[in-house]
Amino acid sequence: MDRRRRLWLSAGLAVLLALVVVLAAVIAGSSRTSSGPPSTSASAGATGTPTKSPAKSSAPAAAAPAPPAIPELPAAPLNILVIGSDSRANARDQNNQTVTTGQSSDQRSDCLMLIHVPADRKKVYGISIMRDNWVDIPGYGASKINASLEVGGIPLVVRTVETLLGTHIDHTVMLDFQGFKVLTDALGGIDVNVTLPFTASFDTHHVFAAGVNHLDGEAALEFVRERYSFVDGDYQRVRNQQTFLRALLGKLRGGIQTPSAVLGLVNFATNYLTVDQGYDPASVAILAYALRTVDPGASVFFTLPTAGTGTSPDGQSIVVPDYAGIGQVAAALRDGTLPEYVAAHGY
Repeated sequence: MDRRRRLWLSAGLAVLLALVVVLAAVIAGSSRTSSGPPSTSASAGATGTPTKSPAKSSAPAAAAPAPPAIPELPAAPLNILVIGSDSRANARDQNNQTVTTGQSSDQRSDCLMLIHVPADRKKVYGISIMRDNWVDIPGYGASKINASLEVGGIPLVVRTVETLLGTHIDHTVMLDFQGFKVLTDALGGIDVNVTLPFTASFDTHHVFAAGVNHLDGEAALEFVRERYSFVDGDYQRVRNQQTFLRALLGKLRGGIQTPSAVLGLVNFATNYLTVDQGYDPASVAILAYALRTVDPGASVFFTLPTAGTGTSPDGQSIVVPDYAGIGQVAAALRDGTLPEYVAAHGY
């Protein structure tokens, strides 16, 4: 796969959202140490008196390199689609195979979230799309929306969401299970406020107590994936994903304040994220730096409206889309009126 498709993107981002870009920047920035000039030692003679070295003319000191500069991103809204793959292999390689051969892969989207970044970049809006929404997948037919990744890779996920919301997606970022754990651990874990305590039904069966929990990569993955422990299943899972993303934004806020920190992200994140083709390292850095003004506390996360659950014609348990409600979200995205929409709906 082209190297440009394997870069780190935030917010979200991140796992996940332009967020993943930010995570790498924090790690790169915090790992840098300044090294002082090497110390010199005097050689002692037989009397123990230090022997002076012949005087040497000092060469002129090289000029300090100019600090890196990152151009400002033009003031325009952005839509970033964050995809959390359920692949236990390598989501990037599986996506590449599907895109190049047309063959289905063994992965679906466990998390699907549209991140809308307004032109002023004071906050972000995260719109969760439930994985079991029964929608029309272009060229494939009616199915759960998470199947679009399996049958057509990221390009088909993008087409499906763009069709559903009537909006253009500017960039995509995908993260699989392993990448999610590694990147969370690299940050030193994340503190999340658990409002509904539960015990995970898989893997380590981690116990999430009420209140603030410090989660390492494994626990964080169980937190954002669990659904069987809840009466409303996937609805609570989506709320937990939103909680995690808000906590991640809060921890990362200080990590993209300088160009040096941002530029340190590329090498670290190359192996864990898949972003859209043509999005080179310079473009990633420009976006990450532009997000330094986002206030996590003011950011808003909500779930795309649904009309409850049901059964598909072939007997699958599904989530029924609320197309009237989805139309209102689509109009708000189109008209730049998301603030009014979220205020009217109490988000």
